[in-house]
Amino acid sequence: MTFAIFAAFWAVSILFVITPGVDWAYVISAGIRGRVVVPAVAGLLFGHLLAILIVAAGVGVLVAGNPLILTGLTIVGAAYLLWIGVNMLLHPSVPDRGEKQNSGSWMRWAGKGVCVSGMNPKVFLLFLALLPQFTDPHAVWSIPMQILALGLLHLVSCGLVYLLVGFGSQSVLQTRPQAARMVSRISGVAMVIIALALLAEQALK
Repeated sequence: MTFAIFAAFWAVSILFVITPGVDWAYVISAGIRGRVVVPAVAGLLFGHLLAILIVAAGVGVLVAGNPLILTGLTIVGAAYLLWIGVNMLLHPSVPDRGEKQNSGSWMRWAGKGVCVSGMNPKVFLLFLALLPQFTDPHAVWSIPMQILALGLLHLVSCGLVYLLVGFGSQSVLQTRPQAARMVSRISGVAMVIIALALLAEQALK
């Protein structure tokens, strides 16, 4: 693979990364809570990595070609996003400097991050549609290795942007509880809208 291919892929990939979505909403919520940005971002990245490995292994083609599997994945992912969004609306995150985050809370945020990204069918479909387009069948590396390398480049971009968003929201919203509550509710609304859109899309099919 050439540097030009990596650069072209990164130029397309970063556009998706900097576009606010479910991942942004989740990491902003983590930033409001204070000390859980890193585990939340780690969970999101691990979910992305799982999707990349599935596509690289060729299983992604099988899943994408089976309407029942894809429909099931979409419904489960949408239901989980809906659950998180409703909880954010009912219990918006408010910064609390006195709150101590224990190891259990770190694991919960990481686990939820894995589910937010790993169960989001749009993430899977993005990798399925995007990664193979930048592979070269005549390259020295195998197609799975090329997909894995491009996916890791995408993960690096995700990690940097998500950390900036998380710590940025933490520094801006820590001293503004009312703004933090509003941002948390907006993030919850975004998750609910995305979840309902996914469910509506399946219903129309």
